[in-house]
Amino acid sequence: MDFEWMAWTPVTAGFFIFIGVLLTIMAVWEVVSPTVPRRGLLPLTTTRGDRLFMGLLGGAYILLAWVGLTHLSLWIGLALALAFLAAMLRWG
Repeated sequence: MDFEWMAWTPVTAGFFIFIGVLLTIMAVWEVVSPTVPRRGLLPLTTTRGDRLFMGLLGGAYILLAWVGLTHLSLWIGLALALAFLAAMLRWG
C-alpha cells in the first residue's frame, strides 16, 4: 500500500496511537467494570465514554485556541488539554 499521500509525521502517528490505546483501555475497563451513569459537575448524566468523548473534544478546542491565540510553547497547551481531559474523566 502506498501511504505517501498521507504525510504521516511522528507526532501525527503518536496522536492516533494515543487515541487507539485510550479507546482500547476504555473498552477493557468497560468489560471488567461496567460503567454506572452518574451526575458530576456537568448538568447531565454521563457514562465513562461520554466523559472521555467530551474531554477529548474539549482538549482539542483548548489546543486549537492555544495555537491560535498564543505564541507560547505548545507543550503548555498540551499540558492544559491533558489536565482538562483528566478533570473531565474524574469529575465531569
